Amino acid sequence: MPETILRRVLKAPVYDVAEQTPLEPAPLISKRVRNQVWLKREDLQPVFSFKLRGAYNCLYHLTDQQKQRGVIAASAGNHAQGVALAATKMGIKATIVMPRTTPTIKVDSVRNRGGEVVLFGDAYDEAAQHAQQLCQENGYTYIPPYDDMDVIAGQGTIALEMLRQAKPFDVIFIPVGGGGLIAGIAAVIKQVAPETRIVGVEPEDAACMTAALKANSRVKLDSVGIFADGVAVAQAGEIPFRIAQSCVDEMVTVKTDEICAAVKDIFQETRVISEPAGALALAGMKKFVTEKGVADLKLAVIVSGANMNFDALRYISERTEIGEKRESIFAVTIPETPGSFKQFCELLGDRRAITEFNYRYSDEDSAVVFVGVRTEGGVAEKEQLVEQLKKCQYDLVDLSDDEMAKLHLRHMVGGHAHGVAHELLYRFQFPERPGALLQFLSQMSEEWNISLFHYRNHGAAYGRVLVGVQVPPHQQQQFEDYLNTLGYPFFAEQDNPGYQLFLRPVD
Repeated sequence: MPETILRRVLKAPVYDVAEQTPLEPAPLISKRVRNQVWLKREDLQPVFSFKLRGAYNCLYHLTDQQKQRGVIAASAGNHAQGVALAATKMGIKATIVMPRTTPTIKVDSVRNRGGEVVLFGDAYDEAAQHAQQLCQENGYTYIPPYDDMDVIAGQGTIALEMLRQAKPFDVIFIPVGGGGLIAGIAAVIKQVAPETRIVGVEPEDAACMTAALKANSRVKLDSVGIFADGVAVAQAGEIPFRIAQSCVDEMVTVKTDEICAAVKDIFQETRVISEPAGALALAGMKKFVTEKGVADLKLAVIVSGANMNFDALRYISERTEIGEKRESIFAVTIPETPGSFKQFCELLGDRRAITEFNYRYSDEDSAVVFVGVRTEGGVAEKEQLVEQLKKCQYDLVDLSDDEMAKLHLRHMVGGHAHGVAHELLYRFQFPERPGALLQFLSQMSEEWNISLFHYRNHGAAYGRVLVGVQVPPHQQQQFEDYLNTLGYPFFAEQDNPGYQLFLRPVD
């Protein structure tokens, strides 16, 4: 199959609409990771992502009859814009089905590029099902986002450019969602420069290709993280999976904080703000270099897109320092006496900045504070600080990797509630649309009382919500059954140390 892809790549007429993007050295990043790093700038395409290549190549190979009937696609972002622009260029009617949760900026972008937008459902799967229904009703041709030979060949033109622009790399890092991009690039590279290692990168909470290659079979994930929405795919495509089995050398998974740090790295290097999926490969490269201890290699990173929702920048900025291991957050117990805060700050020293300090009076003996500390020395400095605090008899809990603490606790005020019985705590992902909260509340028994609620808009398709609910013990199984019927991803947090220290009700 790689040979077939290469032949198709060589004939793909993507430059009717796409640009040959620069392959740029990244001196700042290279110095930090002690390797020669190059960025393939697919964020500079007319639709700010690589998706235009595959979409145009797929439309180009349609029959005249298919072009006359029109095309349809389901997408919440970059594929939608690629299909819309490619279809407009070729004079083809394009209908794009997008989830109702899609940020307005992306909906407007598709319309501005000539696509007719249909909003349906809360998630991609619902939109895709509706697109297939419209396809049957109207005779449209469905344009898949990744599981198609012509789409894969269009993305593979990136590899030909890289081979012309520089000598072969030691390793190429590629973001992976459904697998179309890595399939196209890997198929070409392994035919022309087989010594180059191909490394795919996925978010830890959306690692469908990693799971598939490990199981030697396509795996459908039970749930998918939505932060890097451009790669939020539950199951890798069939064709990309088969190509990956023979052409992909390794997979790397990264955390949300590591992706946020990579967005900052790209901004500092290029002054361009990458979307989370666009910075994914860089996050993987940094993790690869750190874990393997490699140096002086020639590394290429695909910067796949820059369709960033501006409202998400606040969230990314907050998570960047932790992703770079330059900030640590702790719950620390200090004496409830005058001067104790000063003593604590003196222990940290004047070279460590306190990034935040949250406290509410609890009792006359001790105080539990939520504190953020700048740790420029990374993990080693954090471990040194923890050892120093424990040596001085401070009780502390490291919350730097605690999602509830980073998403909610650090933004909440107050303290332990009194007289709140049988409270359960859950973290939810709600669709970011009108009526999502009402749906949650309308199906809830009146016997269950909401005792805590925290929500912040992060500019994404889904909102992160922390909810405390009073549920009598004999009804807790009924409540769990109710949560399972909602269809919203949820996580029990009543055993979370941050909740126990700062929010848990007391008698």
